[in-house]
Parts: sequence; structure tokens; C-alpha cells
Amino acid sequence: MSGMLGAWVQAEKMMQIALMLPCAAFIGWVAGVGLDRLLHQTWIGIAGVVFGIIAGLVGAIKMATAYAGGPVEESKDEGNSEKGKSDPKS
Repeated sequence: MSGMLGAWVQAEKMMQIALMLPCAAFIGWVAGVGLDRLLHQTWIGIAGVVFGIIAGLVGAIKMATAYAGGPVEESKDEGNSEKGKSDPKS
């Protein structure tokens, strides 16, 4: 049963990654069209789509690396995670 459940979980993760890009592009387009109408411009809708696509790609790549067990963004002081603990070898 856990094999079948694991397959469903993997499929759900892949669907999240696949839906990230079109949803982000749509949200960027809607925001751009709203700003177009508010500011009486014609180019902001296109910029919104481009921004949405870029944001969707970044999000999809972060999700894919997290699901694949790849490196995740680490803090700048990655070597100092045990701050305050004494080193038994020294």
C-alpha cells in the first residue's frame, strides 16, 4: 500500500511543479492588465506576463530541487550552525 501511496505523492508533487508556471504567468498578466487600466498604459500587461513567467520558473526550480533532495539555500554562516558548542578535538 505504501508503494501506491508513494506514487500518488510523487504525482502530486509533479503536478504542483507543472502548474506553477502557468499560474504565475496568469497572475502576472492579471496584475499587469489591472495596472494598465489604472495607469492608462498599454505595456504593463506584457511586463506582468514576463515577470510572472520568471517568478514561475524560479518557484518551479526551487520546488524541483527541494523534491529531488538537492541543495537548498543555506544561511551565510553555514559553518557556524553549532555556535557556542565546544569542539571536543581542540
